[in-house]
Amino acid sequence: MKLLNNKVAIVTGASRGIGEAIALKFAEQGANVAFTYVSSDEKAKALEDKLTAFGVKAKAYKSNAGNFADCEALVADVVKEFGTVDICVNNAGISKDNLLLRMSEEQWDDVMNINLKSVYNMTKHVIRPMMKAKSGVIINMSSIIGITGNAGQSSYAASKAGIIGFTKSIAKEVGSRNIRCNAVAPGFVETDMTSYLKEGDSATKYMESIPLGRFGKAEDIANTCLFLASDMGAYLTGQTLSVCGGLNI
Repeated sequence: MKLLNNKVAIVTGASRGIGEAIALKFAEQGANVAFTYVSSDEKAKALEDKLTAFGVKAKAYKSNAGNFADCEALVADVVKEFGTVDICVNNAGISKDNLLLRMSEEQWDDVMNINLKSVYNMTKHVIRPMMKAKSGVIINMSSIIGITGNAGQSSYAASKAGIIGFTKSIAKEVGSRNIRCNAVAPGFVETDMTSYLKEGDSATKYMESIPLGRFGKAEDIANTCLFLASDMGAYLTGQTLSVCGGLNI
């Protein structure tokens, strides 16, 4: 029995990295998947093909999660096309790291819009069909940096910490409607966005700080999201799961 059979999932920012791994894991477990991307039509089409190969329905949407109107249109379209929304993974994210003294207002605003406002945008629209169905799962992608902070990453840390507070509040608001809202806080995960972590002396330093002695893989995060999205996580809400190899101990 597949864990997400016939469920409808939206995954934002899914054309690569962690988002792609989540979309593939969900499709493998029987979910129909709508996913968003902002740049490469080619990568989006390739992922769409990979997802439908699992025998599920899949559709790519060119949509900016940081834009309120885009998210409103996206959710309306998914409900029309797929019938409902059972799961929403708010994964879209960027980093524009800089020391605060050098950080421009535009850099700060970009990170806040894509990382934090996107979670508000998507959650606001998906809870309507979820409340109607009296069922739903929202998973918000935070980060270990949102818990620990990091020099040169004040905007990223603030956006990811904001997601944790938002997650707890929404869990309290919609729990009585059988809607669960949790956050995942990845540690150092091997993706295009973090490839620099594996270079030079700093790579050794990072590795030594992880008790499990390795960087995470996108699939580690996807497996956690599968657990939260399925009935296996039925009594979890308002929580932040740190998937970091023990980095936060």
